Amino acid sequence: MHTPVRHPENSGSSPTDPYVQLVTPDGIRVPDPIYDRWVDDIDGARLRELYLDMAVIRRIDTEATALQRQGELGLWPPLLGQEASQIGSARALRPSDFVFSSYRENGVAYCRGVGMEDLMRVWRGNAAAGWDPYAVNMAPTQVIIGAQALHAAGFAMGITRDGTDDAAISYFGDGATSQGDVNEAMVFAASYSSPVIFFCTNNQWAISEPVTLQAQVPIANRAPGFGIPSTRVDGNDVLAVMAATREALERARSGHGPTFIEAVTYRMGPHTTADDPTRYRDAAELDDWKAKDPLTRIEALLTQMGLFGADFTADVAAKTDAAAAELRAACLGMPDPAPADVFAHVYSEPNSWLDRQQEQYSRYLNGFAPEENRA
Repeated sequence: MHTPVRHPENSGSSPTDPYVQLVTPDGIRVPDPIYDRWVDDIDGARLRELYLDMAVIRRIDTEATALQRQGELGLWPPLLGQEASQIGSARALRPSDFVFSSYRENGVAYCRGVGMEDLMRVWRGNAAAGWDPYAVNMAPTQVIIGAQALHAAGFAMGITRDGTDDAAISYFGDGATSQGDVNEAMVFAASYSSPVIFFCTNNQWAISEPVTLQAQVPIANRAPGFGIPSTRVDGNDVLAVMAATREALERARSGHGPTFIEAVTYRMGPHTTADDPTRYRDAAELDDWKAKDPLTRIEALLTQMGLFGADFTADVAAKTDAAAAELRAACLGMPDPAPADVFAHVYSEPNSWLDRQQEQYSRYLNGFAPEENRA
C-alpha cells in the first residue's frame, strides 16, 4: 500500500489534500500507473452497467424520499450524491463477502440482492429488520453510529478461523470515526490481521457538524496509527472507488489484514428526511459539489466513447422507471404487522416477564373491540 499524492482538488479536510481519481468531473479518464490495473477489465459495456446501477439507486432514493414526504414512510436516509461510493465498492465484492453497513447504504443493499419490499420494511415501520442477513450476506442496517465496525472486525476474525479467503467490509460516515467503536474495531482488526475493509464515506457532514471541525487532517491519516494501511479516494468517481476496494480486497484475501478507505464525497440531500440542511449548509457549497456529480462524469465519459446514445438513454429510463414502480408497489402493498408482533424476536427464548406484558397488552387491545367480539 502507499499514500497517493495527486489530484488535490475536491478534498474533505483541506483543498490541498490529495486523493486517487481516475475520472475527472468533466469525464476525462486519468491514467494511473498504480490503480489502472485494478479496473482494466472495465470496458465500455461494464462502464454502462455501473452507470445504470448508479441511475437505478438514485431513482430508488428519489422515490423513497417522495414516499416519506407523502406519509408512506416514517423516515428515509437519502444517498443522493453518494452513488459512486456505494456502487463502486459493492460491485467489487463477491457474494460470499459479508457487509456491515450504516443506515444509508441502501445502494449497497440493492447490489447485494435485497428486494424492494425488504428495503422499505424498516423505514415503513413494519419490522425491526428488513431482510435475512444470511440470504444476501449483509447485516441489517445499523442505526447506532459506528457499531457495525466492531461487528465487521469480529466477523473478520471468524473468517480467519474458518480458513476461507472471504472478506468483511464495514461502511460508516466521517462522523462515526469520532466514535470509540470505530477506533476499537481498528485496534482489534490490526492486532489480529483480520480481513476487513473499513470504508469511510466522508460526505462532509455528520448531521450538522462539518468534517473540518472534527478532522484537522484527512481521516485516512488516522488509520496508519493503528497499523492499518489507508487510501484516500475520490468518492464521486466510481472507477477509483472500485479500484481502491479491489486493492483492499486483494490485501484481505492474501492474508495481509485490514485496509481503511476514505471515500471523499458529498451528501447532497438532508441527513434524513427529518433534517433541514439549509439551516447549517451554504448553498454555494452544494452548487460546487453538484459540478462533481457521480453520474454526470460517467455520462460524459460514455459520451466521449460513443456509448451514451438514444438506445442506452431509453434503456436507463425504462429500468429506472421500473425500479421506482416496483419500490412504490412494494411499499404500498406491504401488509401492516399485527399488534402482537412487537413482542416477537425480543428474546431468543421464552421470557415470563415479556409474556406477562404481551398478555396485558392483549387485554388492553381487546378493550377496544365490540363487546360481542371480545375474547
